[in-house]
Amino acid sequence: MVMKGYSKRTIRAYLYWVRYFIRYHDLKHPTTLDTHAVVAFLSFLANKMNVAPNTQAQALNAIAFLYNQFLKQPLGELPAFNKSTRQKKIPVVLDVQEVAALLQTLTYPHHLLAQLMYGSGLRVMEAVRLRINHIDFDHCCLHLHSTKGNKPRVVTLASGLQGALQQQIDVARSYYHTDMKNKDYQGVYLPFALSRKYPNAATSFAWHYLFPSARLSTDPHSQNNAIRRHHIDESSLQKAIKNGVKKAGIKKLASCHTLRHSFATHLLESGADIRTVQEQLGHSDVRTTEIYTHVIKRGGQGVLSPLQKLLI
Repeated sequence: MVMKGYSKRTIRAYLYWVRYFIRYHDLKHPTTLDTHAVVAFLSFLANKMNVAPNTQAQALNAIAFLYNQFLKQPLGELPAFNKSTRQKKIPVVLDVQEVAALLQTLTYPHHLLAQLMYGSGLRVMEAVRLRINHIDFDHCCLHLHSTKGNKPRVVTLASGLQGALQQQIDVARSYYHTDMKNKDYQGVYLPFALSRKYPNAATSFAWHYLFPSARLSTDPHSQNNAIRRHHIDESSLQKAIKNGVKKAGIKKLASCHTLRHSFATHLLESGADIRTVQEQLGHSDVRTTEIYTHVIKRGGQGVLSPLQKLLI
C-alpha cells in the first residue's frame, strides 16, 4: 500500500479491517476462505454492528485489496449480501454569530486554520496539509491536492485572510531557513509520484507546509529514516475547536467538520447554486451536497412553505 501511494490513514484503516476479517473467521488464513466468507463478514457488519454504509464499503475495499493486490486471488463478483442502510445524520451547522463567537475563542495558529476551514470549506486534514504553493493570492483561491479520494479542486479564499496568510508564510520561511542549515535535513515529505516528477521539490520552500510542526521528525516510509519537518498535528486543532465551542457557550455538538458544514449551508443560504457548492466541497455526487438543503431555514429540499406568506 505504501508503494502504491496510499495515505497513512487509509493504510491504518485497511489493516484494521483485514485483521477484523481474519479474527471474525477464527484466525483462518484468508487463502482458505471463499467469497461466502467475505459476504458473511460484510453482513455481520451491517446486521450486528450496524455500521454506516461508508464503513461497510471501506471494509469491502480493504478485503478486496487483500485478495486482489496482495494474495493475487481476485474475489470476482460477490454473492448478494445485506448492505448497511443506516440513515445519514443531518449535519450540525453553526449560524454566523456562533461561528464568530467560536473564532474569538481561538488563538494562533488554530484561529487561522479555523478561518480557512469555514472560509474555504476545508476538511481538517486539507487545512493542516496546506503547502505554500497551494495559495493563489492573485486569484484569491486555494489549489488543493492532498484531498479525500485524491480529487484535486480549487476553492475560494477570503481576500481578508491575505495579511494573516502572508504572516504565516513568514513563520514557515523561518523554519525553512533553519532546517536548510541542518546537514541531516532531507526536505519536506512528498508523495512518491511527486518526488519522482520533481526531484528537487523536497528542498524547495514552495512545497513546504504552511503550518509546520515545531519539531523535526523521521519519515518512517523513507529508506533511510529521513529527517523532515511535518505539518502540525490535526489533533491539536481538533482539541482547540472542542474547547472553543465550550468557551463560546455553543450548545451544539460542533467539531472541526462543523465549520465545513457551515460553509456549505451559508453559501446555499446566500443564493449560491448547489452545483457550485458541490465543486467547492469536492463531492463526486450532487446528492451528497443536497443534504445541506435540509438544514437551511426554508424547509426540506429548500422549498419555501406556502403558509409562510399567510403567517407574515
